[in-house]
Amino acid sequence: MGAAPRPRFCGSRQGVTVARTTDRAQRGGHSGVSIEDVAAAAGVSTATVSRAVRGLPRVSPATREKILVIAEALGYVASSSASGLATGRTRTIGVLAPFVSRWFFSKAIEGADRELHARQYNLSLFNLGGHGSHRERLFSKTMVYKQIDALLVLCMALTHEEIEHLQKIDIPLVVVGGHVEECPYIGIDDYAASATAVRHLIGLGHTEIALLHGDDETDLNFDVPRVRIKAFQDVMAEAGLNIREEWDEWGDFTVRSGQDAFLRLWDRPGPKPTAIFCASDEMAMGIIFEATRAGVRVPEELSVIGIDDHDFSEAMGLTTVRQRPDEQAELGTKMLLDELDGIAGAVRSTVAPHQLIVRSTTAPPHSGGTASRKSAAFQQSAAGALNQESGRWQSA
Repeated sequence: MGAAPRPRFCGSRQGVTVARTTDRAQRGGHSGVSIEDVAAAAGVSTATVSRAVRGLPRVSPATREKILVIAEALGYVASSSASGLATGRTRTIGVLAPFVSRWFFSKAIEGADRELHARQYNLSLFNLGGHGSHRERLFSKTMVYKQIDALLVLCMALTHEEIEHLQKIDIPLVVVGGHVEECPYIGIDDYAASATAVRHLIGLGHTEIALLHGDDETDLNFDVPRVRIKAFQDVMAEAGLNIREEWDEWGDFTVRSGQDAFLRLWDRPGPKPTAIFCASDEMAMGIIFEATRAGVRVPEELSVIGIDDHDFSEAMGLTTVRQRPDEQAELGTKMLLDELDGIAGAVRSTVAPHQLIVRSTTAPPHSGGTASRKSAAFQQSAAGALNQESGRWQSA
């Protein structure tokens, strides 16, 4: 005689009857029980379940207790580290980065970890490695089942579908390093920072200015390069200066790409620029390295300015527009942890300060030309903007 079929409904605790699901595939260590199962049994949304089991705010004590009882009876475990339903929180913050080897991202991760360590949280890094090919799985599976309490996104845009997914699992989110629609973000005003750099060159008397911009060849929806290009074009137009198409070069924010861009510029027949605005310090360094090899004197024959204030920029004497990605990420992480602690409105968009740092790689053009009245006005404008913007954090 065969064994009797196992009952689909099993037991109750504190008067709450629950159903054990048998027809769902095992997901992320949940022993076959999904967050949807718990939500259905409790008669609440999956977002409410997510908040309840993680100990997040905005769930009533009675609803939280009901959900925890049902989750425990079903065998639903909210954390892959089995931190338990007693505390709910994983005390882990996810950091999503398109790269980890480049300066901005490594400094941002350093800043995030500094705040997490101080508040006894862990960091879970999701590295796309410069490619977006695994984004769908990352958003639909990994982040849910890693059970992070909040997410810090570094310098990449999110699609509407990805934002909807994150809203569904209902975790605090902030983007660091660039503006993203529908999300709170922390970062410098990239347009203003780029305009400051270009105005500095114009104020020195340069009229023949090349552009080395970043070019996003991945599907990461990186918006910063486009903003910096727009600023260059607008400031040049406002100054009445021509933009030479043959002096529009691109790179991928690395030293090597800066070296390659210099070689393309100098191998091309025709006049050469007296100055170049680089959209990152690393590309500016590549320009300087290759210019030195070619016997082009910086700044006597070529002025070079970047953006970032990389760790090596001071040693190289590089004129740049400073930003602090570590401080941006540290602030973003603090906002996330404050939100988890129940501080309403803790996560909000904030504009980080930038500052023009004049060193030895920029000077008036070697020809001895003087700045036009309009260029001089641009120099005054840049100084005024610097006084207003540097050293201050502003609400967006």
